[in-house]
Amino acid sequence: MSLPQRPLGASRVLITKTGFGAWAIGGGGWAFSWGPQDDAVSLATMRDALELGVNWIDTAAVYGLGHSEEVVGHLLRERKPTERPMVFTKCGLIWDQNNPMAPPRRVLKPDSIQRECDASLRRLGVDHIDLYQFHWPDETGTPVEDSWNEMTRLIEVGKVRLGGVSNFDVPLLERCEAIRHVDSMQPPFSLIRRQAATREIPWCARHNTGVICYSPMQSGLLTDTFSREQVARFAEDDWRRRSPDFNEPNLSRNLALRDALRPIARRHGATVSAVAVAWVLAWPGVTGAIVGGRSPQQVDGWIGAASLQLSAADLQDISNAIVRTGAGEGPTMPQLEYAAAH
Repeated sequence: MSLPQRPLGASRVLITKTGFGAWAIGGGGWAFSWGPQDDAVSLATMRDALELGVNWIDTAAVYGLGHSEEVVGHLLRERKPTERPMVFTKCGLIWDQNNPMAPPRRVLKPDSIQRECDASLRRLGVDHIDLYQFHWPDETGTPVEDSWNEMTRLIEVGKVRLGGVSNFDVPLLERCEAIRHVDSMQPPFSLIRRQAATREIPWCARHNTGVICYSPMQSGLLTDTFSREQVARFAEDDWRRRSPDFNEPNLSRNLALRDALRPIARRHGATVSAVAVAWVLAWPGVTGAIVGGRSPQQVDGWIGAASLQLSAADLQDISNAIVRTGAGEGPTMPQLEYAAAH
């Protein structure tokens, strides 16, 4: 099966509009886990995504404290080189081996980036990383210029193909761009978390930087079967227990917005999950969406987003629902807001 593709910014790399997000397959036992996860199920889930046409996987060193990359590496080894997906991963979050439940530190020192890159290459079992990204801005006082120069060096020596950032603001993007083009930006972006539409996404569009959005279904909230009862059943180490989006008063607003997507999904013969992801993909400047899955059934639920075209009437209905429910913050109409910003 093939899925629609878009070029990642100024690069000639074509990525499918939806990619597989490997956060949850890191498993439990660390500060931002989604709870326990069976590796065999994770592998079956990624195989399903690839069979349905997805051509890239997004992971990070910190997901499962290295375990997500190891599971992705297992997947790569079982496939012929010509059948392997592109792998995007991230660095810059350093964990305490003696206290895995402690929040990781945000470190972008050049020597740390170099060590992390080599460790990711070993865990993935590859000789280069297709897209390497800074996960979060540094908190050690390291100038971003020093960090981005190290990224440039990794590209020059062939360990990294493309360089990107995640969770950066426009001033940091500008400082990186002055040294070397930023190939991609990874912001949080969904119907509930829309702030990037006013700042980072327009900047990327102007600079021909690819945008791959994470959490387009707001970590499971904007899916067909999610319920408030599921929150009570979350594993003790599931980070969502602490998230304001999964607690009142936001939870009720978010579920009301999810329910407002049901008539639109019925019009298209699609799922609510697919509608939520398609809204993200409808935004000018967005290249693709990183969509997670913990089972093949979850992947089957959102895979249709890549081909789903929302009409102007659909977008207006969604905008009205956002206003009516009061869910989240940020612009509500992709085309209109983008045109106004330019």
